[in-house]
Amino acid sequence: MIKDIIENNEYKSLVEKQIKENILFLLEKKEEFSITANILPISFTPELPKVIKDQMNKFSLFVLSNYTYSTVQIDNNYISFEAGFGNENFGSVVKIPLYAIFQIIIDESILYINSVATVEKFNSDLKKNSFNIFKNNPNNKKFD
Repeated sequence: MIKDIIENNEYKSLVEKQIKENILFLLEKKEEFSITANILPISFTPELPKVIKDQMNKFSLFVLSNYTYSTVQIDNNYISFEAGFGNENFGSVVKIPLYAIFQIIIDESILYINSVATVEKFNSDLKKNSFNIFKNNPNNKKFD
């Protein structure tokens, strides 16, 4: 069953290595790219204002180009970069666990897709899980 694979910690580690290698390749080639990521495990420093964070989707797009691209840092478990948010261009350092990256996109084409980013158990220690809130709504039971 697919769930047994994507919820496996060894598979999660494999995916993190693949994502890291893909991003390092793009950085080496000086190729700007975008990512969509599960925002639940992402940290923002300083924290985004509530009005901005509330407007973000569970899987949000981050465009890594220009200044933001020049600030990209990657280690074994995280990618981080500086970005501006909202009309005021509120500046924050974004730190994303590699497993939370759902897609790597170049131009408008998907280069890499990661099903591990959708696994709830890796985000179980978080206070807010919007998918569970969605599922708990009686009107959404048909989507279980």
